[in-house]
Amino acid sequence: MYAVNMPYMTKPLILLLCLFVSGECRRHGHRVRRWTGTVETQPKHSTSLPKKPPDVTKNRKTKTEQLLKVDDHDFTMRPAFGGPAIPVGVDVQVESLDSISEVDMDFTMTLYLRHYWKDERLSFTSSTNKSMTFDGRLVKKIWVPDVFFVHSKRSFIHDTTTENIMLRVFPDGHVLYSLRVTVTSACNMDFSRFPLDSQTCSLELESYAYTDEDVMLYWKSGDESLSTDDRISLSQFLIQKFHTTSRLAFYSSTGWYNRLYINFTLRRHIFFFLLQTYFPATLMVMLSWVSFWIDRRAVPARVSLGITTVLTMSTIITGVNASMPRVSYIKAVDIYLWVSFVFVFLSVLEYAAVNYLSTVQDRRERKMRERARSQSLPCTCGMSQTRTMAMLDGSYSDVDTNSLAGYTSEPCMVPGEREEEEGLHSVPEKQPEHMVVHLSVSSESTTTKKKKSSIRTLNINIIQNTHAIDKYSRMIFPGSYIFFNLIYWSVYC
Repeated sequence: MYAVNMPYMTKPLILLLCLFVSGECRRHGHRVRRWTGTVETQPKHSTSLPKKPPDVTKNRKTKTEQLLKVDDHDFTMRPAFGGPAIPVGVDVQVESLDSISEVDMDFTMTLYLRHYWKDERLSFTSSTNKSMTFDGRLVKKIWVPDVFFVHSKRSFIHDTTTENIMLRVFPDGHVLYSLRVTVTSACNMDFSRFPLDSQTCSLELESYAYTDEDVMLYWKSGDESLSTDDRISLSQFLIQKFHTTSRLAFYSSTGWYNRLYINFTLRRHIFFFLLQTYFPATLMVMLSWVSFWIDRRAVPARVSLGITTVLTMSTIITGVNASMPRVSYIKAVDIYLWVSFVFVFLSVLEYAAVNYLSTVQDRRERKMRERARSQSLPCTCGMSQTRTMAMLDGSYSDVDTNSLAGYTSEPCMVPGEREEEEGLHSVPEKQPEHMVVHLSVSSESTTTKKKKSSIRTLNINIIQNTHAIDKYSRMIFPGSYIFFNLIYWSVYC
């Protein structure tokens, strides 16, 4: 029974399988038609935009080396090797003048250095005639001028954030090569008029390897090839002018070279040195004159004032010379400071002279006083003790002298002198003592007054002569210093 019904069930199963396969085929065909229809629904007629012609310089598929044909040429040789000298134009833009050092006799400058030349090996085809700009990586693969700074001490190319180098190549082979450099170069300075001086410094450019037969350096636009920033300023100098020159430099072993000069003139500001050097020195000289009005007997005051001014002047001279090079000639500031030092030192010597003369005059006065006192002692022969003491004290009056009138005149003698004179003249008689006293008193009354008046006059002259030195110094020292200043500032200003 089961075997008889088996053929009848196979036919429906086969029919169902065929229906399922046909349904899947229809579904897949519908999907293909939908995708194809979407593509075909795009408009057949669309307006086309004008396209620029492709520029070879902007084509990423072309390498720079292949475009400039760097690998096809030997760039170790200059352009037009074996032919005439290649002209290389130069222009400079000064960015800043950083510092001027008198001790090292140099200056530091930051500038943009640009070179212009033509190298046909770098020419390329361009429909737009636009240039191509590169950084410093291509510079190492092509020829560039070997310009260096003559008399430079230090120099470097700025490298923040990358090397400050630009290379611009034009389709016809013209090249612009620019770099930012800071250079420290020597400057021969003349300090004979310092600090009232003007200095002229120069930055010199020259090709290191190529003579004037290979490379001809020149200023591209004459004096306009040098441009400066108007904001450039220095603390101690006033920048007067920049200008350019050029000439040939000769080396005995290599030949002639083109050399370019950047010249600039600096004038020093004097106000700083007036405040720091000239005014203090002048005040110290004027302070030394104060001692002329101090009493000559005030030794500590005058000596301390003189020493203080001398030491202060020494400090000022040392401070000025510490910031200057050790030159073998005299500077203008040296003349002023040393003359001021001489004035201060002479004021000290002036008091030394006054003090010495005062001491000598005091000793002379003391000796004369003692001599006058010894010569003016009255003879007290035959007089009472009371009158003798009065005469020694100088308190006797004309009454005492007149009371002795009527005695004969005879010089008073010391007892020893009297005995000698008696022995010589063999005078047997002895003169009365009261006659001697009369002569002594009468002569003393006239001579003592004269000697006292002469001593008083001498003392006044001594005092006047001592003060005369200070009096004359009060006029001579300021007058001489003012005269020196007039000559000094008229010569150096």
